[in-house]
Amino acid sequence: MKLAVVGGGSTYTPELIDGFARLRDTLPVTELVLIDPAADRLELVGGLARRIFAKQGHPGTITTTSDLDAGVTGADAVLLQLRVGGQAARRQDETWPLECGCVGQETTGAGGLAKALRTVPVVLDIAGRVRRTSPDAWIIDFTNPVGIVTRALLQAGHKAVGLCNVAIGFQRKFAKLLDVAPAEVHLDHVGLNHLTWELGVRLGGPAGEDLLPRLIAEHGDAIAADLHMPRAVVDRLGVVPSYYLRYFYQHDEVVRELGSKPSRAAEVAAMEKELLALYGDPALDEKPELLAGRGGAFYSEAAVDLASSLLGGGGSGVQVVNTYNNGTLPFLPDDAVIETQARVDASGATPLAVPALDPMYAGLVSHVTAYENLALEAALHGGRERVFKALLAHPLVGQFEYAEALTDKLLAHNREHLAWA
Repeated sequence: MKLAVVGGGSTYTPELIDGFARLRDTLPVTELVLIDPAADRLELVGGLARRIFAKQGHPGTITTTSDLDAGVTGADAVLLQLRVGGQAARRQDETWPLECGCVGQETTGAGGLAKALRTVPVVLDIAGRVRRTSPDAWIIDFTNPVGIVTRALLQAGHKAVGLCNVAIGFQRKFAKLLDVAPAEVHLDHVGLNHLTWELGVRLGGPAGEDLLPRLIAEHGDAIAADLHMPRAVVDRLGVVPSYYLRYFYQHDEVVRELGSKPSRAAEVAAMEKELLALYGDPALDEKPELLAGRGGAFYSEAAVDLASSLLGGGGSGVQVVNTYNNGTLPFLPDDAVIETQARVDASGATPLAVPALDPMYAGLVSHVTAYENLALEAALHGGRERVFKALLAHPLVGQFEYAEALTDKLLAHNREHLAWA
């Protein structure tokens, strides 16, 4: 089995490698190719990856290359984890929206739109080249904004499934609170990527007893602290929102908070510099503890499970993914991309039935889906007016003057990445 990782020079990659090594019975990779144009980073990450495999006795080979076509040729699955513009572009996404009093964040709001505009054309080019060299390969997208990118891939006819680590993070945390194995925990996880709610926490599968009320009653303080939200929010909702809902539920407070401290991008850039220095140590043969602060917790377990299920192996067969709605949420079009539990096999992902979504949540999901439609149009076809309309439609912007000013700022900061600008 051959897997290719586009963006293999990412400091995330050792987390992925560690999962491949530990879970080799679930996903028996024989050849792993790390692909990245940044040759210096790639060799540091590739060297550590080989040492991790060697230490854990994994028989597979790991190669590195900057040649995308050669790297993906013959692959059974291709994982996308790229960042167009690097941390410098992320730092901009997190700062210029604040100048207009809007949330500065890399996956939602104005910054999220900028990332989508930079990313979608690049991902579609990569996917087209994968299809030419390996037409049967599955594309697993971990590249943000996952919902928009996955819809672009599916709309273009690619074999693709989107993946985020939010759900598996909740599953692991709830399992620890309940003192059960993570595999026993089934989430009623519903919404869009980075706009989801845990409507239920069930043991043993979709028909199991819902223990969410008990979790909130007994562990509400810990759950709320993890979300960086007041306990009263969780109690009044009676469900557990993704921590990304904080940008919507506490917008003004978050804007003040973000404006008073260094950007997350600056923190990550400093961390990456330290991580790359560690990766260059020939004695290091395991993922360093510092990597836990980089983000992406449990990404490797989620990726292994998804790839194994898609490739007919030993995956769980049921997993939270990003895929076409196809009637799951009746108030959305079939071709909207949602994030929910799905049955996954060699034919792809089929969403499971979900509880009815309260109008309070359904309204926001509909609103953001409309924005995502406009964002994808702007990413595919360009044009200042399309960018403006997408910003005006976003619930974190929504005002004419803000949308005008943010459009100018977005274009000014991203011209080098937008062929049409």
